[in-house]
Amino acid sequence: MLSFITSTLIPVLILLLMGWLFFRIKWLNEGFIEAGSKLVFNVALPALLFFSIARADFSKAANLSLIGVGVMGTLIVFAALMITSHLTVHPYKARGVVVQGGFRANMGIIGLAYCANTYGQEGLAVASVYMGCITILFNVLSVFVLNFYQGTSRSLLGQVTGMAKNPLILSIAAALPFSYFEWQLPTTLIKTGEYFAQLTLPLALICTGASLQFRSFSSDWFNIVLSTTSKCVVYPTILVAFAYAFGFRGMELGIVLLLAISPTAAASYVMVRNLGGDYRLAASIIAVSTLASLPITALAFGILSKLQLV
Repeated sequence: MLSFITSTLIPVLILLLMGWLFFRIKWLNEGFIEAGSKLVFNVALPALLFFSIARADFSKAANLSLIGVGVMGTLIVFAALMITSHLTVHPYKARGVVVQGGFRANMGIIGLAYCANTYGQEGLAVASVYMGCITILFNVLSVFVLNFYQGTSRSLLGQVTGMAKNPLILSIAAALPFSYFEWQLPTTLIKTGEYFAQLTLPLALICTGASLQFRSFSSDWFNIVLSTTSKCVVYPTILVAFAYAFGFRGMELGIVLLLAISPTAAASYVMVRNLGGDYRLAASIIAVSTLASLPITALAFGILSKLQLV
């Protein structure tokens, strides 16, 4: 457990805090965060995913049973969270924000950083394919629940069509044939890709830390606690339980935990704001879940390690 904390959690925490501090002392500004985030999303992270998967063992990277566990667990948590929010969350329009914050994990940045630091290249390849498939589900469910409670009309079909152009999804789809047919990549291309891969997670974590927003939570404390508890405790517990029930142990079980337990995704803020929802509540959920997830991750991974399950 100590090695997991020192080699995985503390480096992630330091980079998040560096981003937050640099923004507060004005070494970074909104322009840097926007440009850095675009670079990560459109170039660096797709490169990391492509090269991780392209050079991996296809039978291990494309684990359909593991993806099925993720889909099933996510749908169950989503349904339970919708029912709970419908009965307890006020005002009405906050319900969609709370539901999205309670299941939509930051797998692409913090989750992948956890997996890369813990399991290396092989773990990163498995996590990348899993993340790509579950991210599609996250987007569909998020659009549905926000439309339902915001009274907006953003098309699900339009969102799915948009995902077909998502650089992360395209890079995963492009990499799978290389993994399946064991095609060799040119040395120059591999070296260039490695440079981008090394850039990805540090820059992504610094931008994430810089964008964290803390404010007075007095009026929204119940909604924030409900969403954060679901994201950091309920969602990973359900997914790990399903993965265990389906016979997954070791690296695969660890990957399910580390991706599921990562805090609420920054993309949830963007989607809420675009649909005219309570983006301040969404920002608060992201900030609180990011802080809460680190000690909870250490505890959860420590328990599974002690039981010799990961």
